[in-house]
Amino acid sequence: MTAHKTIYAVANKLGLDDDARRSIYERVTGKPKLTLMSDSEKQAVADEFKRLGGDRRPDGRLKLTGPYAGKLQALWIAAWNLGIVDNRDDAALLAFVKRQTGIDHTRFLANAADAKKAIEALKIWVGREGGVDWSTSRFLPDWTQVAGYRISQAQAKKLGLTDRQFSEEIWREAGKYSFSLTRDEWVKVMNSLGKMIRDRKAGAS
Repeated sequence: MTAHKTIYAVANKLGLDDDARRSIYERVTGKPKLTLMSDSEKQAVADEFKRLGGDRRPDGRLKLTGPYAGKLQALWIAAWNLGIVDNRDDAALLAFVKRQTGIDHTRFLANAADAKKAIEALKIWVGREGGVDWSTSRFLPDWTQVAGYRISQAQAKKLGLTDRQFSEEIWREAGKYSFSLTRDEWVKVMNSLGKMIRDRKAGAS
């Protein structure tokens, strides 16, 4: 099955609408449409859809499935990498979703209004406590609108890094002196900065 067919087959299985599909595209590649992606990026998206379409982990526990699970999990890990939450486990995220929506698992979070309630609450919290600027502007470069950049920038500020130190960290993790990174490259940067934040937090306690 081609990457394109895999994506749409899993999307239909999970009941994903166009907005939910595009959110996954952007999370994986930073691009909102398949037509903008290279073959390798399409395959990366297909692999992510396969993961989301599964039901259980190797240990038998339910995965975080559902049309909004990926976006919620990415925001939760961002909160962990910003030092806002101490537990990155899925169970902690599910408890948060339960508090916000009354729904027990992301696999049952199919209503867009319920999902938006949980996602917006998490974004507001990450913005307020983590210093992430979610505002958008068509007058700024596209790379400033990517979640990985916004979160990493907030991490750098939390750590007191200069612009040069921030750029050097990007070079160490992504091998580029650039802010135009792929989603996976930003993940490496966020995880590295997150470890610094957690180490500093542990040393202060």
